[in-house]
Amino acid sequence: MTGPDLNTRIETYYVRVRGVVQGVGFRHATVRQAHALGITGWVANLDDGSVEAMLQGPANQVDLMLEWLRRGPPAARVTDLAGEERYTDKRFDRFEQH
Repeated sequence: MTGPDLNTRIETYYVRVRGVVQGVGFRHATVRQAHALGITGWVANLDDGSVEAMLQGPANQVDLMLEWLRRGPPAARVTDLAGEERYTDKRFDRFEQH
């Protein structure tokens, strides 16, 4: 018996990133990384200084994106990343910065 193909199964994750993540190019770098990995969804700043994102794509690519978000771009200092899988029928066409 084989498991689901992690390159074809689409996952959707909501994540919240805390630390020094605003004013350091975090959203712009996240868009570039998402495009490089073929991830769709969005990223946005929150009023409390954190960043939120919705990631959608093949399970392996989402895992790579989550790994990148734990570090962020060079000027960022990520102190916490919390996320959860979301179940939705909505499919994003691209990755955008809000």
